[in-house]
Amino acid sequence: MTERKKTTIILFSGDYDKALAAYIIANGAAAYDHEVTIFHTFWGLNVLRKEELVPVSKNFIEKMFAKMMPRGANRLALSKMNMAGIGPQMIKGIMKKHNVQSLPSLIEMAREQDVKIVACQMSVDLLGLKEEEMLEGIEYAGVGAYLADASEGNVNLFI
Repeated sequence: MTERKKTTIILFSGDYDKALAAYIIANGAAAYDHEVTIFHTFWGLNVLRKEELVPVSKNFIEKMFAKMMPRGANRLALSKMNMAGIGPQMIKGIMKKHNVQSLPSLIEMAREQDVKIVACQMSVDLLGLKEEEMLEGIEYAGVGAYLADASEGNVNLFI
């Protein structure tokens, strides 16, 4: 029996198109029977935020970060041609026309394929995010846990 290949992805970006690429690759690798980990850090954590406002206790700086950062996968901006928010709506329309799944659908598919979805605990703390604000069923870990997965990885990506 051959050992399963491993793919690890660091999702640093909070841009819709880059997060979309990360989840397309993750789902493709999982379909090829790779063990897949997506390690969300800094702005990539916005993908894992719940879309609804969750009332939690925060200090002033944490409240400012919370107001400035998008909540959830559907509210991310594009890395290019964002056009004051029109760009994401245009690309989502084109994706629907071409039967490309939305980012929230790809996240759900990744969960169904047992992709390990990890939030960087240090970044969560630095940005003042609370577990209640994040999607259920994700893992929290530090860089050491990511490096342990990546050291065995056949494919390691930084997006």
